[in-house]
Amino acid sequence: MTSEVRQHLEPSPIAGEGRVRGGAQRRLRSSILSLSIGAAFAASIAAVADSLRPTDPAALTGGALTVARFDREAYLQPAPGLNRTQMQAFQMGRHHFDKKWASISSLQFEWGLGPTFIAKSCEECHAGGGRGRPPPSAAEQLQSMLVRVSIPGEDAHGGPKPHPSYGDQFQNFGLNGPFPDFAFHTAPVPGEAALYVDWEGTSVALADGEAVPLRRPRLRIENLAYGPLGEGVMTSLRIAQPLVGLGLLEAVPEDTLLAIAKQQRAHGINGRPNYVRDDINDRTALGRFGWKANQPSIRQQIAAASLADMGLTTRMYRQQNCPPVQHLCVIQTPGNDPEVAFTDLDDLELWTRALAVPARRSPDDPQVLRGEQLFEQAKCGVCHVQTLRTAERFPVLPQLANQTFHAYTDLLLHDMGEKLADGRPDFKAGGRDWRTPPLWGIGLSAGVNGSTALLHDGRARNITEAILWHGGEAEPAREAFRNMPRADREALVKFVESI
Repeated sequence: MTSEVRQHLEPSPIAGEGRVRGGAQRRLRSSILSLSIGAAFAASIAAVADSLRPTDPAALTGGALTVARFDREAYLQPAPGLNRTQMQAFQMGRHHFDKKWASISSLQFEWGLGPTFIAKSCEECHAGGGRGRPPPSAAEQLQSMLVRVSIPGEDAHGGPKPHPSYGDQFQNFGLNGPFPDFAFHTAPVPGEAALYVDWEGTSVALADGEAVPLRRPRLRIENLAYGPLGEGVMTSLRIAQPLVGLGLLEAVPEDTLLAIAKQQRAHGINGRPNYVRDDINDRTALGRFGWKANQPSIRQQIAAASLADMGLTTRMYRQQNCPPVQHLCVIQTPGNDPEVAFTDLDDLELWTRALAVPARRSPDDPQVLRGEQLFEQAKCGVCHVQTLRTAERFPVLPQLANQTFHAYTDLLLHDMGEKLADGRPDFKAGGRDWRTPPLWGIGLSAGVNGSTALLHDGRARNITEAILWHGGEAEPAREAFRNMPRADREALVKFVESI
């Protein structure tokens, strides 16, 4: 399908171009190209719909941005209808997503890594554009997971207050010279700490007598390089989230989400938006991305992750991750200023925003249809809202405008109970609050990169476990699931896997 779409998008030569001059030539080229792109976009939508042949319109999970791709590349496809310039930027964005970074002394990779970091590329945490995974053994450090850290109080904008020695996130690797391409410049820079996770087993009994084994993580922090954490320190274990469909989520009007929150109160559900710092526009804005909805836009999410996860500066964040006590970190030579070029950030933003959404699988399977009914009866859909619509205009990527899609999220915060609490506030999000994660593509996760880890800390190994960890506002839905006969539980899980 992707190759067919690309063929549609190649603009044809402009007849008589040599006889047109100056502004008239540019206007003619622009007009014809616009018509070509519009026709191509319409053709690509028709091709997607025809290839899926849904009996249920919800099979077009991403609206016109849906693709029928279900393999390891399912999360990495371009939205149908990108024009040639957009496709070129998309391809460059994919290159930036995959590329490895190194120190300034590197001869092989991009300069700028560190001085402290978690990963050497975006792809290391989001393999295949998908979710992270917990380490396979207690002896291996976290990599596609991270640990937020803060102390009591708020920063100048109402966000978490960074730890004076470790900032707001642990970087567990540093330029300590184990390989030539990741060497230090002046002196070895240690990672801030060694981070491990141990698992504690438990179980929950279902109404029919079946016992489901569960596990909860216990974070283990060793080798603190800059002294003890001190009293009252708050930490939060987080796993990398999939990237699919973020552009559609960004394009939903704020008023839509506020209306959903108002509707939820009629069901006894207190969905709330997080209002966070928008560093790009120097204001407070509605948060959409991250486990606690603490980022307002794709661009800021990319820039913040570049700095926190790889030690890469951008025009937004030009200071390295080096609290003053980390002297060896402070004195390292930066790769460039900034290390992520503005145009590279543009391409990576376009790539992320233009990722397509895999289509529903088997939407008219009888078991899936039964599961969908049970999903609604259990009121799972009050928070995992099936259908959203994007704004009438979305200038940064016009193809995202006026799209009806099915992500199964409200992008709002909900109290998920004490068992899932991290105890760490984040702007308006409390210590028990989490943003409703989208469910689209969840059944493809194992095929994309092998990970089925769910919930903010990866504790759930499958959908059943994830549901059984729900508490707080979601406790009635969990209890409805727990009391279902086995056949109904299996149907509900199969429905979620089909989304």
